[in-house]
Amino acid sequence: MTMVPAEGGPASGPTVLRMLLGGQLRRLREGAGVTREAAGWEIRSSESKISRMELGRVGFKERDVADLLTLYGVTAEQERAALLALARDANSPGWWHRYGDVLPSWFQSYLGLEAAAALIRTYEVQFVPGLLQTADYARAVILLGHQGAPPEELERRVGLRMKRQELLHRPDPPQLWAVLDEAALRRPIGGHAVMRAQLDALIEATAAAHIRLQVVPFDAGGHAAASGAFSILRFGDEDLPDIVYIEQLTSAIYLDKRDDLDYYALAMERLCVEAAPPESTPELLAKIRDELYPG
Repeated sequence: MTMVPAEGGPASGPTVLRMLLGGQLRRLREGAGVTREAAGWEIRSSESKISRMELGRVGFKERDVADLLTLYGVTAEQERAALLALARDANSPGWWHRYGDVLPSWFQSYLGLEAAAALIRTYEVQFVPGLLQTADYARAVILLGHQGAPPEELERRVGLRMKRQELLHRPDPPQLWAVLDEAALRRPIGGHAVMRAQLDALIEATAAAHIRLQVVPFDAGGHAAASGAFSILRFGDEDLPDIVYIEQLTSAIYLDKRDDLDYYALAMERLCVEAAPPESTPELLAKIRDELYPG
């Protein structure tokens, strides 16, 4: 059984802990030859509840976990204690919990996954990726969807986005591989000074060993991800599947089925081939900056 650090560690979070525990419970259930329906009956619930638990999409009650372990024939005290401790940790709130007033529930799961990812691959067509936005650029983007928000709410939303970026500055940061459509760099978000500073920040980011940035130029024509932005998250733990994340206006889609993963992985690979090579990115960014936002 693979364990991860308790909440507060650099690559931890309740979302991933739930996924790990859910995966372990699924393997134990299948090993014991117990159906989801029978498992649901055991904890006074349903087959669908067991499915959600095994996918890590709901919290865990210690009593339910203990009853399931008994049903699955797990009697060794050390193993039971480890899994019950994992259930307790999985119910601990993540750092983003204190931003609950400005954070939609469907995005909280993504923050947990992002915090634990070893590799984040993302494609953006309209905006600079959130992990690479300056505070002023982020404020301008957030205003597009929250024009009537009071100043204090706006600043909390900006603060949340800046807090997310701390994962890129921790001792063991994830690899970030971002592909941007040229349109995202030419769209004047926030005005001249904001865009120039944002492009400067992107140029600086390309110097980091754990950040790879590519641009799909206009002259590349149509490309593999014409349908829109998406991200692929990969984790260092072999028990966790890759996740494709697609954000919508009022919700998000999380895909983890092999066919979906293969489709989006292929689209990302084609994007990286069609984009300008990473080593040309600083020059390309500087050219756009000096053309559109001269200092």
